[in-house]
Amino acid sequence: MADQQEATVTLPSAPASVSTARRYVAGVLAEWGLPGGTDTAETVRLIVSELATNAVQHTRGQSPTFTVDVRLERDQQLRIGVTDSHPRFPRRLPAAVQQDNGRGMVIIRCLTAERGGRLFFTPTSDGGKTVWISLPWTVAVSAEL
Repeated sequence: MADQQEATVTLPSAPASVSTARRYVAGVLAEWGLPGGTDTAETVRLIVSELATNAVQHTRGQSPTFTVDVRLERDQQLRIGVTDSHPRFPRRLPAAVQQDNGRGMVIIRCLTAERGGRLFFTPTSDGGKTVWISLPWTVAVSAEL
């Protein structure tokens, strides 16, 4: 297998794109050997859903699209990044118990940490940012014939 595998999709910043992003990442991971329905696959789906939702909801119309990058590095590290063109980096918002939103970054941080990964942010050259998660890849790699 190559040192790095990559897949990317750019979607409109619209609520319907969140489910498209989830399905896209699930399909890529299945191709790379992580079957749907496993705990890890479901965790990644939830993380992608939260990242994509944040890209749609919190860019306040300043990012017409967002991009999802999926990278598998040396069959050891899975990285997923969601890029938008809004300049503000995510921050934790106070979330009252009664609120329906405001917990996305907390959820992402907790799920990523539970899987032994980390969350980080990088600026883009056009003034936006990418929110990344990095997780250990625990899928056994099959030898290709």
